Amino acid sequence: MSSDRTEQLRAIRDELVNLTESPLYEYRQRNKYFPVIGQGSHHADIMFIGEAPGKNEAETGRPFCGASGRVLDELLASIELDRQDVYVTNIVKDRPPNNRDPLKTEIDLYAPFLERQISIIQPKVIATLGRFSMEFILRRFGAFQANQKISQLHGQVIKVRTAYGRASIVPQYHPAAALYNASQRETLEKDFQVLKQFIGQGESGTMRLL
Repeated sequence: MSSDRTEQLRAIRDELVNLTESPLYEYRQRNKYFPVIGQGSHHADIMFIGEAPGKNEAETGRPFCGASGRVLDELLASIELDRQDVYVTNIVKDRPPNNRDPLKTEIDLYAPFLERQISIIQPKVIATLGRFSMEFILRRFGAFQANQKISQLHGQVIKVRTAYGRASIVPQYHPAAALYNASQRETLEKDFQVLKQFIGQGESGTMRLL
């Protein structure tokens, strides 16, 4: 039931708020940031996973709400998909200093929370946004493509087995790439078209922030 999923995701939120063992916890407290848990439908067919929140995200607790988020919203609109019908999150739930890449130790610490989110929402499709997310998810589900580069895999549909059944992984470039390179925007738009085949089967939901 929807309420069960909501309660389970709230439990994850509460644990992350109090994750004092995280090397990013003091940085969060010092800057009065929030952990960024996730946002969207708890029955989403498609889950988007980035790498870590930026400054805007940490200040609001909302994933992909800055410039990259605007690109993501435009890409979703290009395939007539409402953001409230997908779920958006990151591997690392706290902002790394100066928007640096997440460290392996940070990914390892936060990964179990993401894995729980996936098992609760049970998406049919996991669209990874960027290299870190792609590498983690492909390895997590034992895809033989795990050692390939995002330049080789973007826009492809990779079938995997999960604890709740079969699912597809669709690697995408991070929306931020489109802010600096017009050709990357064209590539992202083309790759998003691949997601259209997965739209329309699941239960819609109101936008939830957790």
